[in-house]
Amino acid sequence: MKIVLVDYGAGNLRSVCSALERAGAKAIVSPEPQAVREADLAVIAGVGHLAACAEGLEREGLAQALRERVEGARPLLGICVGLQMLFEQSEEGGIGLGFFRGPVVRLQARRVPHMGWNTLSVRGKPRIMEGLDGEDVYFAHSFTARPIEELPGAEVDHGGPVVAAVERGALAGVQFHPERSGKAGARLLKNVIAWSRSA
Repeated sequence: MKIVLVDYGAGNLRSVCSALERAGAKAIVSPEPQAVREADLAVIAGVGHLAACAEGLEREGLAQALRERVEGARPLLGICVGLQMLFEQSEEGGIGLGFFRGPVVRLQARRVPHMGWNTLSVRGKPRIMEGLDGEDVYFAHSFTARPIEELPGAEVDHGGPVVAAVERGALAGVQFHPERSGKAGARLLKNVIAWSRSA
């Protein structure tokens, strides 16, 4: 299968690309909307400011390519800021793609950013999270999605529940960094590959 990491001008794309290849997939980084449309799986990965991500996606015509994927029920995964991009408006600034309903808000915890390892609690039966309940994964973020609809996924406790993963049909996202999460991260990426093949 062919996986395209969406190159919007920022983000840790090479490390995610390498992690996907170790999980058994062919992955490339591309700024081309047509490549994003045609891939078996498209991935939005990155760190930093949601507004900068949104602007990059719109400027390059990539946001429209992603909208077409979702309209056609073709697999799309968001990682870290990529998960936040799947939601609506952010308190950090910027407008997401709005595929999931709900805002992105600043973490309400004593320690911000949320940096380091935390333990997953899986909710529902999300396919991308199979075998990951109770596993530790690595986070680095100051803002979090707040869904206003019930979604299968996962959460962690960081001064209260924090969204760690969401999934609906061919659309999914994780707030943590699988490329930094050791065996649990590798399991997540293998799950994602299997999920995208059958989505």
